[in-house]
Formats: sequence, C-alpha cells, structure tokens
Amino acid sequence: MKKAYLFYTLFLAAGMALAYASSQPQDGEGITPPPGGEEPEDALQAFDKMMAVLTHKRCVNCHPAGGRPRQGEDSHYHNFNVQRGADGHGLPALRCGTCHQRENNDYSGVPGAPEWSLAPLSMKWEGLSRVEIARSILDPARNGGRTLEETVHHLTEHELVLWAWEPGVDANGRPREKPPVPKDEYIKAVKVWAEAGAPIPEE
Repeated sequence: MKKAYLFYTLFLAAGMALAYASSQPQDGEGITPPPGGEEPEDALQAFDKMMAVLTHKRCVNCHPAGGRPRQGEDSHYHNFNVQRGADGHGLPALRCGTCHQRENNDYSGVPGAPEWSLAPLSMKWEGLSRVEIARSILDPARNGGRTLEETVHHLTEHELVLWAWEPGVDANGRPREKPPVPKDEYIKAVKVWAEAGAPIPEE
C-alpha cells in the first residue's frame, strides 16, 4: 500500500512538472520580434546613437556655455557679435528672428526653422561629456521642468531639433554637415533608450 501510494505521488509530481515546463515560453517563444525580424536594439547602443547627434555641432552650436551662439562647421562665435539676450532670442537690435526665418534661406545662406533661439544656459552642452549631457536632459531643474516623456517629445518632434537634418547651405552655397546618424534611426534610438528607463553609462 505504501509503495503504491509513493508511486502515485511521484507520478503525479512528474506530471505536474512536465505540464509546467511545457507552459513556459521556450527560447524566443512569447517574444514579439520588431518589424523586419531585427533584434531589439540595446539601450546603451541606442544611447551611443543619440549622443552622436546631441554632441554634433548642429546641436552644440545652439547649446553654448556662454552668452554667445556659435555657428559654422568650426563652431566659431556668431558673426556680428550676436548675444543671447534675456530670453535667448538675442538683444533688441539683433533678435534671432530678424535674420532666421521659419525656413532656410538658400540665397543668403541663413538657416531657419520655427522658434529659432538659443537653448537656456541651464541646457548648455558645450564642453560637457555625453554622460553629463544625458544627466542634464533628464534633470527637471535644467531641462525646463520636462518629464522623460516630454523630453522625448522635444528631442524627436520639435521642428528646431529636426532642422539638424535639413540644415541648408552656408553663405558660399556649401551644404552644411548633417548629424552622423540618419533622422529615423536617431528618433528610434531616443525612444528605445527612454523606454528602457533612460540608462546612462558610467564615465
């Protein structure tokens, strides 16, 4: 009787274990692959792509550490001694909007996009490392009080940010350099990074 009971108990336990194992997802099972069969992008790889853009001159020229914007491929100080001004839109006699319209002017070489202005000093990126920039954009005290969701929206949808991929030509008719990552890849990278919790690597 005892042997029969022991056999029955072992048989029942084995059956339950088999049923549990068969209910668990196997390798790759239960995971929805991204379109095109590609592996999900790693959050830190996404961080690298995002930062390749945010540290490029197209961005840093408008995120200076001081009161003067920078311009050009060599990031020299803005011509005509243009200054930040109290609101980031220039001094009264040299407002940004005086020259920078909503679109590039390929006749004069003056770039343009909606809301052309300098980033506030709290958002300065000039001279910062990638990690320092990332910490800055996640800090509500420095990013204009934005949540992570609002920061992603700004980085991926604001027309002035996206101008970097349509920078037009300079005064000599030479095309300005675009960021090293295509726009769609950059936008995807920002979102992947944010959805993973916005991890920041160590210095």
